[in-house]
Amino acid sequence: MKLFLFDLESTGTDVKKHGIHQISGRVIINGEVKENFDFKVRPKDGAEYDPVALQVGNVTKEQLEAYPSMREVFPKLKAMLDKYVNKFDKLDKFFLVGYNNAHFDNQFFRQFFLDCGEKYFGSYFWSNSCDCMVLATPFLMDKRKEMVDFKQATVAKALGVEVEADKLHDASYDIVLCHAIYDKVCGKY
Repeated sequence: MKLFLFDLESTGTDVKKHGIHQISGRVIINGEVKENFDFKVRPKDGAEYDPVALQVGNVTKEQLEAYPSMREVFPKLKAMLDKYVNKFDKLDKFFLVGYNNAHFDNQFFRQFFLDCGEKYFGSYFWSNSCDCMVLATPFLMDKRKEMVDFKQATVAKALGVEVEADKLHDASYDIVLCHAIYDKVCGKY
């Protein structure tokens, strides 16, 4: 089984208007972490910058403009994927795993591929993904009414995972929480 645990940070919430500025995650093959990655990337040309998103991500527009371009980052990401998946084999793909990824991250990630001129997203990833927010729901149904929200940090704490609040909304840390939640609700792989 091939898992692609990932999280991304963006300049806003609209996949057409905003762009990705960080993609982090882990490649897990048959239960073994094969690779960790953290790509900082300058958002796509013409991307709008929502001040709230920048504040949440603790970044400035100037910082993002200094990141490597998509043309520099995408080949590195694609080379990593190609190490683990034969995109010409219909039965060899990753399951995308994230937190609230079905609603948010998957769409941004797919758009990132398109913005980079790669239209074969589906050659690397199964269309059905694992959303840890949804997977955690049955485990926390009895506690849900006591929880202030169902954000990743809140869910992690409710499942007994230690959370370092000052590191939240950095994709490289958020993926650590996502992985811990996945292990709690799905067992180890």
